[in-house]
Amino acid sequence: MLTKRTFLSGLLSSAALTVAPATVKAATPDATLFTNVRVFDGTSDALTGLTNVLVEGELIKEISPTADAAPEVPRIDGGGRTLMPGLIDNHVHLQWNQGPMEFMTARPDYVAALALRECEATLMRGFTGVRDTGGGILGVARAIDEGLYPGPRIQACNAAIGMTAGHGDYRPRSVLPRVFGGPAITELEAKQISIIADGVAEVLTATREQFRQGAHFIKVFSGGAVSGLYDPLDINEYSPDELKAAVEEAKRWNTYAASHAYMDSSVRSAIEAGFACIEHCNLMTPDSMELAVEKGVWLSTQVGFFMTDIPEGFSEAQAQRQQMARDGLDAMLRLAKDYGAKIALGTDFVGSSETKATQLNELALRAPWFSNAEILQQATGNNGQLWELAGPRSPYQKGAVGVIVPGAYADILLVNGDPVADLSVMATADNFDVIMKGGRAYKNTLS
Repeated sequence: MLTKRTFLSGLLSSAALTVAPATVKAATPDATLFTNVRVFDGTSDALTGLTNVLVEGELIKEISPTADAAPEVPRIDGGGRTLMPGLIDNHVHLQWNQGPMEFMTARPDYVAALALRECEATLMRGFTGVRDTGGGILGVARAIDEGLYPGPRIQACNAAIGMTAGHGDYRPRSVLPRVFGGPAITELEAKQISIIADGVAEVLTATREQFRQGAHFIKVFSGGAVSGLYDPLDINEYSPDELKAAVEEAKRWNTYAASHAYMDSSVRSAIEAGFACIEHCNLMTPDSMELAVEKGVWLSTQVGFFMTDIPEGFSEAQAQRQQMARDGLDAMLRLAKDYGAKIALGTDFVGSSETKATQLNELALRAPWFSNAEILQQATGNNGQLWELAGPRSPYQKGAVGVIVPGAYADILLVNGDPVADLSVMATADNFDVIMKGGRAYKNTLS
């Protein structure tokens, strides 16, 4: 006879069996010694002279021309190559790798399989870290962190929070909101891309739910969107009280809130509400840029997304919004540089692995506004500083990311060439002779 006690005992046994594979981790060498390398540390404007870099376990131990290790420690002779931090993409959607209708109707296990493939491809393009700004990717992130599958480090907000008729609302007009008898959750909510919340109470619940799921920070749609169905680019989404509710709740969790906003009015309302990072911000004015700098707000910027052709299937309204955002990009980036704003780098590609395969193009496309060193800093040290805002909610507490310094994670690229002098060497991962994350080389053409 199956009693309640034996049933619960069986569940606990099954749970133990389920988590057992987490102990089977990919082996990381005890140490690796890089010799004869020139270092770009993620924050400087130039490379060092020839030096050695000693990695022990997951971390960088020593950087010195005299750094050495025991004879049995593996050595990689850089031959004058550039040793630099692994790249970080500050704005990705790892879960979304299909067209909108395919994605919303696909089985979740198939979506997860595509996400795992994209994670490996991302790592092998040299991106050892990504910040996922909307999507149910936390289970995939766990599998990567447990060594079950290759991929980058992932900080994630889980579902982005939006209002009825806002950017996260892709329901047909024939579908009523839940409070008027509509379905309890939408297709995008089921995939945890977004969650619809109206009023302070629901925004608080939605924010807390993301932390219950394991989110590292919060993202809120606080302005109109290029690809939205119902929200014009010029509107402010959410009232000041709703915005402040999300910000204050994130602070209570000792992390931060990021805002999606393009127009100056929605950017400014997000800054005034206390958001620590603004995603996109293409149409900012000098007054708002000055306020962002005064408050130390990060600007999460994308270039490649706006320099590519308007996606097929966009409506006339969506195409017009894309053009508006593109037209504002030049002025915003010039303002950001002139005012000394904190600039992060991201791509924001969704919909296909072919589009995401152009991820590295983001670096070269920034050349009209920034020097090679500034672009490299944005993709490494700057993005690493933004990661630090997650504080104790970040899953990576042993070391810093985005920099080559003692005590930082050994997330390393060994580049055949000098990217500070010639950024074109970053155009293809073929020039990355070593791709290392956490002390483990996932690619090594020199050994």
